[in-house]
Amino acid sequence: MPTRRQEKVARVIREVVSDAVANHLSDPRITGFVSVTRVEVMPDLRSADVYVSILASDESAKDRTFEAITHARTRIQSFLADAVESKFCPVLRFHEDEQFRKTLEVMKLIDQVASEWQNKDTDPQE
Repeated sequence: MPTRRQEKVARVIREVVSDAVANHLSDPRITGFVSVTRVEVMPDLRSADVYVSILASDESAKDRTFEAITHARTRIQSFLADAVESKFCPVLRFHEDEQFRKTLEVMKLIDQVASEWQNKDTDPQE
C-alpha cells in the first residue's frame, strides 16, 4: 500500500509527464492521443513506473509514439526534476498500458452480444 508521500510524488509525476508530452515534446513521431493512466512509485522514491495509454490510427503509429516518449525520457525527467521537491528525482520507466484497449474490446463484445440477443428476440421465424 503506497504511503502519502508515494501518492504525492506519483501525482506530480503524472502531471509533469502529461504536460511534457502534450506541450514540450516536438517529436513528429508523437501522434494520436497520449494519456498517462497511472504511476507507481517505489517505496524509496528513486524510481517510478509510468503507464501510458496511446490511442493512434494504427499499431505502427502507436509503436512510434511510444518509442518517441521513451526516447525523450531524460528530457521528461529534467522537467520532473524542476517540479519535484525531493532530494532525488525518480528514474522513470515507461510501459504501455493495455487496460484501456482491453476495456474497449470487452465493451465491443458486450455490444455485439446485446445486438445478437435483440435480433433473436425480434426474429419472426421463431
